[in-house]
This record gives sequence, structure tokens and C-alpha cells, in this order.
Amino acid sequence: GSAPLAPATRLYRTSLAQPFHVDSCDLVGLLCLRQAGLGGDSRIVSSHTIYNEVLKRDPELLEVLLGDFYQDRKGEVPEGKEPWFKMPVFFHHEGQVLSWYDRSFINAAQARFPHLPRLSEAQTSALDLIDSLSISDPRISLDMSLRPGDLQLLHNHQTWHARTAFQDHPEDSMKRHLLRLWLSAPSGWPLPESFKERYGEKIKVGHARGGIKVPGQVLKAPLQAE
Repeated sequence: GSAPLAPATRLYRTSLAQPFHVDSCDLVGLLCLRQAGLGGDSRIVSSHTIYNEVLKRDPELLEVLLGDFYQDRKGEVPEGKEPWFKMPVFFHHEGQVLSWYDRSFINAAQARFPHLPRLSEAQTSALDLIDSLSISDPRISLDMSLRPGDLQLLHNHQTWHARTAFQDHPEDSMKRHLLRLWLSAPSGWPLPESFKERYGEKIKVGHARGGIKVPGQVLKAPLQAE
């Protein structure tokens, strides 16, 4: 498999801690079938709360977060697209504040594509601030341990999620196993044009939007771990 610390590695395929991020869908579900031997807890935070905290502490950095950041597609490249894309962390759109965030994608773009613009001091400060708020402030984030039978459903456009590092059971029959489901909501929020970089061309409410848009990819929902 991929080296766990390589920039292009998708952290959900490792036992390393996975930082706060969103997925490419309206709603993400996690169903726990088996827990890890140690760790692997779920963490969630309201991106609206992060937005409001940044606005209160440093409005200039919030303006930075409303601008584009270059990000790595990590090998999932739609036809005709570059292996990188750019999107803001926060968006104002039709009366809502939406968010798209995964710092590992931003860091990977800096590491793998030296021709892209380097992060400015202000961009780095803005990212450090939202990471500090989401990770270090217990008043903002919520930790939970998903047990067998527990189901978590999150709205990606206003919630970030993370996972702590874990150590699995040595027996295959006992290893951590969760089922993840990406859902496109028929009455979801309107999305700005920038979301086409992750969701594909169909982003209007009512369309099946989101998912992985690469040549040869087909929709599937395996019940066995892959």
C-alpha cells in the first residue's frame, strides 16, 4: 500500500490520526460494525462556529479563508482536469456560509507541485488558526466513540469531522470495520460554482451530486471491507 506519511496518501486508509475535513458529498454516514482495539474515536466540529470564531478574533484572516487555496486531488483526477484544484475554505452563497476543508490536501499540493504558488504568511496563519480552534478548544469540538451499531450522519457543508489515531486488533475477525455512505440530498443547499471542482458538473439541487468523478469509476456500496 501507500506509505502512510507520503503527501498523496489518503489518511483514511491508514491508522494515523485524520485531521478535520469534509467529504465530497452533502451528507456522510458512518456505521460502526467493529471498533478498533484502541483509539479511532470520531471528532466533529461546526464549521459555522469556526467561521464565527475567526470573524471575532481576526476578520482579516477570515477574508483570506474566503479566497482560493491550491489543493491536491491525490490521484483522483477527473477527465480533462489538472491533478490539483483550488477552492476557498469558506463560501458565502445564497444566504448560507458553506465550507470545504482538508488541510492535508493543501499541504500535499505544496509538497507535490512546486510550480504552484506557495502559501502566503497570511494563508498559513489563517489555516493555523482554524486548526487550533478545531483541535485545541474543547468548547468547540465534540469527541465520540462509535460502538457497534452506532450510526453517525453529518451535513458536510456545515460540519467538519476527524478521527484519532488507532491501534487495531491483531485478529482479522476483530479488526476495526466501519461502513461509510455518501449521500446526495434531494433538498440540499445550493452550491457555488467552485464545487464543480469536487462534485462534477452537476451541482444543482435535486441532481445526484458529489462522489468521486474519475474515468472508470462506478457507484458501489460494498459490505465487506476492502
